Amino acid sequence: IMRLFSINNCKKVSVPTVTVRTSPGDDSHFYSVQVGDSTFTVLKRYQQLRAIGSGAQGIVCSALDVVLGLPVAVKKLCRPFQNQTHAKRAYRELVLLKCVNHKNIIRLINVFTPQKSLEEFQDLYLVMELMDASLCQVIHMDLDHERMSYLLYQILCGIRHLHSAGIIHRDLKPSNIVVKSDCTLKILDFGLARTACTNFMMTPYVVTRYYRAPEVILGMKYKENVDLWSVGCIMAEMISHKVLFPGKDYIDQWNKVIEVLGTPSLEFMNRLMETVRNYVMNKPQYPGVSFAELFPDWAFPSDSEHDKVKTGQARDLLSKMLVIDPECRISVEEALNHPYIHVWYDPGEADAPPPQISDKQLEEREHSIEQWKGSTYCPLEQLCSREAASSHGERGSPLCLHSHDGETEQERF
Repeated sequence: IMRLFSINNCKKVSVPTVTVRTSPGDDSHFYSVQVGDSTFTVLKRYQQLRAIGSGAQGIVCSALDVVLGLPVAVKKLCRPFQNQTHAKRAYRELVLLKCVNHKNIIRLINVFTPQKSLEEFQDLYLVMELMDASLCQVIHMDLDHERMSYLLYQILCGIRHLHSAGIIHRDLKPSNIVVKSDCTLKILDFGLARTACTNFMMTPYVVTRYYRAPEVILGMKYKENVDLWSVGCIMAEMISHKVLFPGKDYIDQWNKVIEVLGTPSLEFMNRLMETVRNYVMNKPQYPGVSFAELFPDWAFPSDSEHDKVKTGQARDLLSKMLVIDPECRISVEEALNHPYIHVWYDPGEADAPPPQISDKQLEEREHSIEQWKGSTYCPLEQLCSREAASSHGERGSPLCLHSHDGETEQERF
């Protein structure tokens, strides 16, 4: 990990294009391997599986795709159809991964199930780009302003792409951000992301507690810049090498926020539900700590006059993201145009065309487990059938599409 982000590696690079594949199972093309406490039943093209991460949503292994000759990450969703919530999350992650197409969002290469029919369908595997490390593994390194601002720029570009289609990630944290040794960064894990609707609420348990915005803690309506609070918490952790608001529960989380940032304005209080407002207003009044005290000069690189200018800019950006009242918090567009970030600005990255969401009623629809299961299985079966028909191949076989010049071409759902 300490090899990451050498100054010569901090540059923008192109990513090779690979085919997006889907296939319901055919026994002759699959094999099983034990990974920790879980059994992975995967296509034979994926060899040398090794566990690299796990979480509430699934287990991730690195593997070698022997067909494409590329290292990949294979994610097995944990019991995706155990209840309606998990079934909807599995469908949501698949839909959103299919529609996003940005260099700072993890790219879906393949999706498959070893089961042969909808009735048997219970396991879902997502194959994605393999990165070198999660941000957790580099966030405690001493990053200079160039590296830190470029990492933040890429996070903001990815968020901007999501927000342009009304997609709010809702679970940004260091473990959901991955990096490579050339400084490239990608956002992943869309099980909790959702498309923005009007006047909707979010459970306080959606975003990982430490990175949870005040409007989430207090049960308020929220908008896209809920993700900017999370970015501010991540940036603060990059600077201080510790979690800024390490709450033990959602009440303690709120207490940590106001002890540091101060008691919010009466205007903000008046937008709270009555019971919440009464609780918040009965708390002791806190003046807050200045950002200069929170993030003193010695916490930043200070080798030159240029570094001192950058330190002031970094602190200013933090002060605009870590704002309790979302109505006063910076937007992703404003953050991208901030002097600390704008040095990296590329319209092709920051203003990329928005993703086209295939399911416009994703958030409003309420389905049974079996209906979500069918919605998830359908694209696997349809694309597999088209590929089999076009190549006269065996149903369920892992076929590979090629263009006339022999290069593998990308196919989106």
